[in-house]
Amino acid sequence: MKNSQTHFNSKPPGLFVLVGIMPVTVLMSQPTFTKSPVDMIGVSGGVVSFVCQATGDPKPRVTWNKKGKRVNSQRIETIEFDEGAGAVLRIQPLRAPRDENIYECVAENIEGEVSVQAKLTIIREDLLPPGFPNIDMGPQLKVVERTRTANMLCAASGNPDPEITWFKDFLPIDPNTSNGRIKQLRSGALQIENTEETDQGKYECVASNVEGVRYSSPANLYVRGREPAGPGAHRRTQSPQTSPWLRLSV
Repeated sequence: MKNSQTHFNSKPPGLFVLVGIMPVTVLMSQPTFTKSPVDMIGVSGGVVSFVCQATGDPKPRVTWNKKGKRVNSQRIETIEFDEGAGAVLRIQPLRAPRDENIYECVAENIEGEVSVQAKLTIIREDLLPPGFPNIDMGPQLKVVERTRTANMLCAASGNPDPEITWFKDFLPIDPNTSNGRIKQLRSGALQIENTEETDQGKYECVASNVEGVRYSSPANLYVRGREPAGPGAHRRTQSPQTSPWLRLSV
């Protein structure tokens, strides 16, 4: 059977001609940002998180700098996601004026490097403007059986009305990537349907407006396996201390 791409010529021996071999073009691109950090106004002693994510080919690596140097502090943590193409810069607790600065997100691959900056401003609690966001009700510890629905509550006030977002284990939650299983209700609460073990973790709600940003205290969600249904599923076994057969008469 003839090969449609390669033709071998047997005369003279040892020589052959390659026909129809097309060059392969590999398209690569330098990084571009899909999520850029925004300027933040936080409260002294509180929390802020800058979120940065990039795309490119090959997949870029995202890092954070402060004053041109890699961020390095016990209070400043970098949490990577998307195989290193995204990173959250979390600062807690905020200290003024030490943490007030310009923070730079850098995305790099072999095709190039791009960067974007965001500014952090910190205000003392007693100097906050009247409209600064306040968490009126934050999430609480919750235990739910697997496949059940979990509701993590959050209510906030401020002027203008603050926008509420959620973080899990210090990473932002995007309900649009959950195929409708995770929803943020109009009240601000986070509703998780058909819970799985992967939903277990530490949750925070965040209220933000033009005046600043405020984080709730974190609350853990625990997802446990459901108890088997059927006869004897809830049978209780008496302990030796309460069993009448083990009591001694005096």
